[in-house]
Amino acid sequence: MTVKKAKRNQDNYKPTTIAWRFYVVLGLICLVYTGLVARAAYIQVIEPGSLIIKGDNRTIRNTLNDTYRGAIVDRNGIELAISVPVQTIYADPKIVIEQNGLAMSRRWKALAQVLNKDVDKLKSRIGTNPKKRFVYLARQVSPSMANYVRELKIPGIYLRKESKRFYPAGEISAHLVGFTNVDDKGIEGLERLYNDRLTGEAGKKKYIKDAKGRKIEILENKDATDPQDVVLSIDQRIQALAYRELKAAVKSFKATSGSVVVVDVKTGEILAMVNGPSYNPNNRKGTATHRFRNRAITDIFEPGSTMKPLTVLTALEFGSAETDTVINTSPGSMRIGGRRVSDPRNYGKLSLTEILKKSSNMGTTKLALDVPKDFLLGKFFEMGFSEDTGTGLVGESSGMLSDRSRWSKFELATLSWGYGLAISPLQLARFYSTIGNGGMKVPLTVLKDPSFNEGEQVLDAINTQAVLEMLEKVVTEGGGKKAKVEGYRVAGKTGTAIKAAAGGGYGNDYVGLFAGVAPVSDPRLAIVVVINEPGGDLYHGGEVAAPVFSRVMAGSLQYLNIAPDDETQISRWSKTFNSKQLQKGANDA
Repeated sequence: MTVKKAKRNQDNYKPTTIAWRFYVVLGLICLVYTGLVARAAYIQVIEPGSLIIKGDNRTIRNTLNDTYRGAIVDRNGIELAISVPVQTIYADPKIVIEQNGLAMSRRWKALAQVLNKDVDKLKSRIGTNPKKRFVYLARQVSPSMANYVRELKIPGIYLRKESKRFYPAGEISAHLVGFTNVDDKGIEGLERLYNDRLTGEAGKKKYIKDAKGRKIEILENKDATDPQDVVLSIDQRIQALAYRELKAAVKSFKATSGSVVVVDVKTGEILAMVNGPSYNPNNRKGTATHRFRNRAITDIFEPGSTMKPLTVLTALEFGSAETDTVINTSPGSMRIGGRRVSDPRNYGKLSLTEILKKSSNMGTTKLALDVPKDFLLGKFFEMGFSEDTGTGLVGESSGMLSDRSRWSKFELATLSWGYGLAISPLQLARFYSTIGNGGMKVPLTVLKDPSFNEGEQVLDAINTQAVLEMLEKVVTEGGGKKAKVEGYRVAGKTGTAIKAAAGGGYGNDYVGLFAGVAPVSDPRLAIVVVINEPGGDLYHGGEVAAPVFSRVMAGSLQYLNIAPDDETQISRWSKTFNSKQLQKGANDA
C-alpha cells in the first residue's frame, strides 16, 4: 500500500518540458548564428574592401618626395623669385597627451617664448583636440628656431621640411612677379599665372612595413616631376632704373601713383613694368590689399593728347590728308552740336607736324570729322583699345571703347584728342610700339624670346614713318623737350588728361603722360610714363612725365648697347674728341 502510494507521488512530480520556452531559446540561438554567418558573408564576399583598407593602413605607407618651387628669373638670369628651405613646427596631440608632454612646463614656456605666443593658448590647442593627429604651431620658421625647438625634445612636437618663397628684387618687381601664400601656391602676379609650371609634381613611394617599421617590399615608386623655371623678358637693370625714377617722380610731384612700361618694339617683349607706390613681397604684414594691384595693366584712364598721333595716322591712311596738308584752325574755337571745341589760342593755319607740336584740339577735330565715322572708329579698334595685349597677365583690363552704332560729331571730336575711351598704360605702350615697328602690331609678352608673336600690319609703314618724324619735332621743338635723350633721336607725345569724377563729369585731378620711341632711325624701345594725380603746381605731361621718360630711355639704350643716331651730336662729339687728341699730341710734342 505504502509502495504504491510512493510510486504514485513520483509520477505526479515527474519533470515536464515547457514547449514555448524551448523554442524561444532555440530561435534566439539560431538567430545569433544566422546573423554572424550573414555578417561574415557580407564582409568576406560582398564588401571585403573595408578590411583590406584597415589592414593596409597598418602595413602600407606612402611617402612623398618634395620638390621645391621653380625660380623666376629675368632675361639675363637674375633671380627674381626663389625658394629657400625652411621648417614648420607641428604637434601630434595624441602623442603629447599619451606621453604626458603637457607636464613639461618649463619646456612649454621656452617653446611659447621662441614662437612669441602665449603658453596657455599654445597648450589649449593641444588639450582641446586630444584625438587629433596634426596641429600647426608655426609655419616657415628659421633654421635656428627649428634647431632650438628640436633641442627641447617635447614629446609629440615635430618638425617638417617646407620651402619659403623669397624675392631678392623686393618692391622693384613686386607687382609683376606677385607672391605665394603660406602653402607655396601663387596667388598674385606671375606666381599665379605660371603656378602649374613652377610647382611641378611631387614624387611618391608606396611600400609595406612590418611591426617594427622596417620596409619589407616597395609596391610603387613614382619619380618627382621637376618644376620649371620661368625666364622673363624683363631686364632687371631697366626694371630697377624705371622704378627708381618713377618712385622719385611720384614723391617729388606728390602724386597718388604712377606707372612705367618699357617694350621692345620688334619682339613685343616687355623689358620693364613698374608701379608706385609698391610693397615688400617678403613682408606683406599690414599692407593694404589695393597696393598689390598691378596698375600698369588694371588701371585705365583717358589718354588725352597721346592719342592725337592716331588721329593724324587715320587721316593719312584714309587719304583725306597728306603729309604736307595744312589745316586752318582759325579762329581757335568752334561749336559742334552746342558744345565748344577750342585751343588755348588761335594758332591759325597748321601743318600736321604743327598740330602735334602745339597739340591742337582744333586741328585733330577737323582731321577726324573729314574721315568717315566707321573708318575712324575702326582704326581705334585695330590698335587694340578694346582687347588685352596678349600677355595673359591676371587682372589685365581690355580698356573701354564703345562699339555703339551712333556717335555724335562732338563725341568723334573728343575721341580725336583722347577722350571718350579709356586704356591701360600697357595698351598705350603697344600702340606706340606699333608706330615704332612700322605699323606692325605685335602681341606683348612677359616671356623671353617669344616664338609665337606673329604680328599684324595695321598701319602703312610709310605713314607711320612720317608720323614718327612729326613726333620727333614734338620732342625737339614742341612740348616734349624734357624728353630729349642726348645722342639719340627721340619721338614722342605729351598728354594731360582731366580725370573723370565718380559722380559724373570731370573733377580737378589730372593724369600726366608721356609716350614715345627711340632711336627714330631704327626704333628699338617704346616707353610710357604715367603720373597719376600730381599734387603740386606742375601737372602737365611735359613737366611731370617727360623727364622720367628721358632718364629711363637714356639708361635703357645704354644698357642694351644701342648706338646713338643723332648725327648732329655725334659730329659735335667727334670734333670735340679730335680737338682733344690734337691738343694732347701738341702737348706731348
